Amino acid sequence: MKIGLYFGSFNPVHIGHLIIANHVINNTDLDRVWLVVSPHNPLKPSASLLNEYDRFHLVQSSLEGENKIKASNIEFKLPRPSFTVDTLAYLKEKYPQHDFAVIMGSDSFCNITKWKNYEVILKNYPLYIYERQGFKIENKLNAQIHSLQAPLLQISSTHIRELVRLGKSIRYMVPDVVKEEIENNGYYK
Repeated sequence: MKIGLYFGSFNPVHIGHLIIANHVINNTDLDRVWLVVSPHNPLKPSASLLNEYDRFHLVQSSLEGENKIKASNIEFKLPRPSFTVDTLAYLKEKYPQHDFAVIMGSDSFCNITKWKNYEVILKNYPLYIYERQGFKIENKLNAQIHSLQAPLLQISSTHIRELVRLGKSIRYMVPDVVKEEIENNGYYK
């Protein structure tokens, strides 16, 4: 089975993430998409991160009843901070029957040379890259790229957290179940 790994903090998961995952399933040769919740992205500050198990629960809740997209907490078992190359090696060993690919935005691809052992990723894994405004996909690194024109929304987890802090509505930006969990548990206040 071909599985696309969509890594992120998902702090919180929002409609934009889910639209991209769904677009990938509908428009590529990938059989499944796993939303891999990263405990700590080494390139981002962790001060505003909700507990990883709560973030994972929100992603799981947002995917209720979904067959082809699932939440993954595989990085919770690995050393911190999480490096994509290490996660890929672990998954390849644990699930040798699957072929893995990485799903990312063109903004992340522009920064891929800052990733630990990025050459190993480029050599061994196809990349499914959705274009983000202001970040052209230029394959100067000879990577195995599949370019996607996914529908993008100008929604960010940072903006959603700010709205929660200000006591404003996040309805329609996150699935209803995620909105309810955030409100009921006082997340991001």
